[in-house]
This record gives sequence, structure tokens and C-alpha cells, in this order.
Amino acid sequence: MLLVGLGAVSTTTIAGVFAIRKGLAKPIGSLTQMGTIRLGKRTEGRSPRINEFVPLAQLDDIVFGGWDIFEEDCYAAARTAGVLERSLLDSVRDEMESIKPMPAVFDQRYVKRLSGPNVKTGKNKRDLAEQLIADIRGFKARHGCDRLVVVWCGSTEVFMKEGAVHQSLAAFEQGLEANDEAIPSSMVYAYAALKEGIPFANAAPNLTADIPAMLELAAQTKAPVAGNDMKTGQTLIKTVIAPGLKARMLGVRGWYSTNILGNRDGEVLDDPESFKTKEESKKSALDYIFQPQLYPDLYNDISHVVRINYYPPRGDNKEGWDNIDLFGWLGYPMQLKINFLCRDSILAAPIVLDSALFLDLAKRAGMSGIQEWLSFYFKAPMHAKDLYPEHDLFIQLMKLKNTLRHLMGEELITHLGREYYD
Repeated sequence: MLLVGLGAVSTTTIAGVFAIRKGLAKPIGSLTQMGTIRLGKRTEGRSPRINEFVPLAQLDDIVFGGWDIFEEDCYAAARTAGVLERSLLDSVRDEMESIKPMPAVFDQRYVKRLSGPNVKTGKNKRDLAEQLIADIRGFKARHGCDRLVVVWCGSTEVFMKEGAVHQSLAAFEQGLEANDEAIPSSMVYAYAALKEGIPFANAAPNLTADIPAMLELAAQTKAPVAGNDMKTGQTLIKTVIAPGLKARMLGVRGWYSTNILGNRDGEVLDDPESFKTKEESKKSALDYIFQPQLYPDLYNDISHVVRINYYPPRGDNKEGWDNIDLFGWLGYPMQLKINFLCRDSILAAPIVLDSALFLDLAKRAGMSGIQEWLSFYFKAPMHAKDLYPEHDLFIQLMKLKNTLRHLMGEELITHLGREYYD
């Protein structure tokens, strides 16, 4: 598992896997490790663990590596991030210290609040991509890996829209040669991974793999892709609450969301251009869940406001506060207030693990291109052109589990249940 950015999320993921291997902790939050899947009728009582039902890679078989703009090893990086207790980190210190970052492809124009010394140089972006490919091949050879997965766990880049250079693989490769400014660092990583036929996931809201050029490359090399922006704190809650309100046909006039966080992600998002990228990702879920074009009396012209504030004392412990102005029978108003005191990297780490394991499964199953069945994990899930994305968390979970049933030749679950009463 190659992670781009060995900061709070990545080191929490890595340390967690090492601790779980040693029996020091449980994989709480991981569907692949703790989730079950119902097979057949409810009366059959068949609900195996997912990792016993489908042939996922085992935690003992994972080797970690990655890139970062800072030179410190994963133990030092985890200490800097301050997410995990010192006692837990010290129990896996040797394993963490053995993982040192490879020099990163990084350009401060795309992440303005960060800079670091461990950065690659090259004559153009094509050269940088070739250096990443060399890193990937070298890592695979050194560690004797059968397969690889690459996950972007780096910072949020400035807001970008599709341009001419993104429309075809030929145009993109010309853009790499020409150092086109519309190709940010994350796209260089995605290109390198997909060029090698390696599954790629984007844990940030950047415009990265969901462009025609990358999808063309993924189709050529039979590589699965998934993203964007892992669904952790406030958006996770939105995709739980909003479907419930819609299911009961309760109207919404306004949804105000604010966050405070003090980690590196918060510092990056303090830049307006990076915040714009995150804002678009966070705001899109409600539009698609509520479908105002179908329910104008309930959800037309919702005032949806999203704020993120950098507050250093909070560190990785994020606070997400939501105020929802809703209305019910005869238009009578009500309010719902939610205060989620969450830990960003603790919520993200199991998603990084699950995404990697499921993408590896998809690659072995011959499933290339967009993996919509992994929408469950993302704020702005990738989807086919001209198809709206599914944001309802419960529909996403049904799609994921039905995909696993389909892969293993089991009957799909429709939840109709008439057979019990006919």
C-alpha cells in the first residue's frame, strides 16, 4: 500500500494496522475487518464476516510505503501529528521507524500553505511521473510485493475545473511534457499509478483521476479508480440524517455547517482556493440526496452554508456543528442541531484501509475504471458521465454489499421479502 502524504491520516492508518496485527487494538470502523454480509434469506442465518466471504488481502500481508515533502520517518511523523497516544505508538515504533518517505512530487502553487525539503526535481512533469513510476517499481521489487495500491492521502489542492489538457490521454501526456499548469501534483501521481495498471484512490476533493484522460488510461491498463474525498466527519452525518428527513418527506429550509480543526488539513484549508475545493465536495451531497427537482415544495432553494475554520489548539480533534431548519405537517417549523466532536484521522484510517483492500479485490476481479460501488466511502463519489452520483449512505452500502454478492455468485438482496408471506 503506497500512500501519498505520510501525515496524520496515513500514519494513523499504518500504526493502526501494526497494532491490530499485534493484537493491541481492534479494527473499529473498518467494514472489511468487522462487517458482516447477509447471504440468502433471513431464515437461513448466513451472515459471515466480509473478510471471510471475499478473498481480501490479509493485514499481515500488507507492506506500507509512500511519499512526503517532509523527511521524517512514520514514527516521527505520527508524533508530530499528535493523533495517537505515545504508548500505542511506542508499541509499534520499530515498524513505524522503518518506513521512510520517498521524495514527493510537490508544487506549492497547488497547496499554498505547505512547503517541505523532501521534493523531487525534474525537467518537466513527465520526468516527475517517470520518477514516480521508478519509485513504484523499486518498492515492489524491494519488498517482493505481488500487487500494489496507491492512495492519495495528501492535502487538498486549489480548486480546478476540467480543461483541454484533461480531455484525452494524448493531450494530457503532451501537457506533462509542457508543464501545463492545469496538471497538479495529484494528477502526476494518478497518472504514474494508472500507467502501471495499479488501482488508485483519491482521499481528497482534488480534481485528480475523474477526468477523461485518466479514465482512458485506466481503461487501457485495466486499473480500478475510486474517489473523491473520504467521507469522515460532518459529511458522514449529513448522509445519515438527510436520507432520513427525505424518507419521511420532511422539508428543509436551511442547513448551516461549520467546522473547527487545527491539524495540517485545517491549515491548508485556511487558504481560500483550497477551501473552495473542499466546499464543493462537502456541499454536493445534499443537492443529490434531496433531489429538489423532484420535491420542489420540500427542498427548493435550501440555504446551504459550509464553513471551515482553522483553530490550532483543536489539533486533529475536529468539531462539526450543524443547524438544520426543517418543517413538517402544514409547514410548521422545527430545528435539528448536531454537534459532532470527532477525530478526523481516526475516522479516515479505516476508510483508507478498506478502500485499498476493496480496490485490490476489484483489480483481481477484472473490474477496471470507476468503482461506483465504493461510493460508500467518499463525499463526492466518482460516477459515469451523465449519471448523478448516489449519496444516500444506506443505498451506497446496499450497492457495495450486492457487488460483493455478485462477485461471489450469491443471490442479490432486494429486501422485498414477499416470499416469507406468500
